[in-house]
Amino acid sequence: MNAKRMLLKTTLAGALLPVATAAQARPARSGQAASAFPNAALQTHQGRTIHFYDDAVRGNRVVVFNMMYTSCLNICPPNTANLMQVQRLLGERMGRDVFFYSLTLQPEIDRPPALQAYARRYGLAPGWTLLTGQRRDVDAIRRTLGFFDPDPAVDADLAQHTGMVRIGNQALDRWSMMPSLLSPAKLARSIAELAG
Repeated sequence: MNAKRMLLKTTLAGALLPVATAAQARPARSGQAASAFPNAALQTHQGRTIHFYDDAVRGNRVVVFNMMYTSCLNICPPNTANLMQVQRLLGERMGRDVFFYSLTLQPEIDRPPALQAYARRYGLAPGWTLLTGQRRDVDAIRRTLGFFDPDPAVDADLAQHTGMVRIGNQALDRWSMMPSLLSPAKLARSIAELAG
């Protein structure tokens, strides 16, 4: 009996050796972003087409993402107002090494002209881009960023969308999520720490 066990262990160890060696030989990925972020085409509020990973995430800069939609009357207006205060505190860093991106939850309705009107209404400054795209792409991106509820009924209810911001620096592979209504000073400090 012991001889059979030993033979089985030796055979299994020998069979698994190539798998373990192959796993160790694979090149290391460049952090979370190497495979996690979709590179879907999106439209900005200015009517430009960008690719999510290449143009919004990749690089040594801080990116701040939140979800919104132009007809939202509950959480979006205070979130936007609070993030505008954060933008003011960050000053000239906005658009240089810090970028805000707001992704609509209603891409079928919030096309670039609607997003442009929203940006004008709130007085969004350079460095803050509103994004829309195809429904499947928007959903894939928001899920990748962590803006979803595991309960499909709750996830589909726009009135219950998250009041969080995802803050990250892909080059450093550092990401966090914070309440978008946190004090502007605390949000600005967290963003500045990631920017270096």
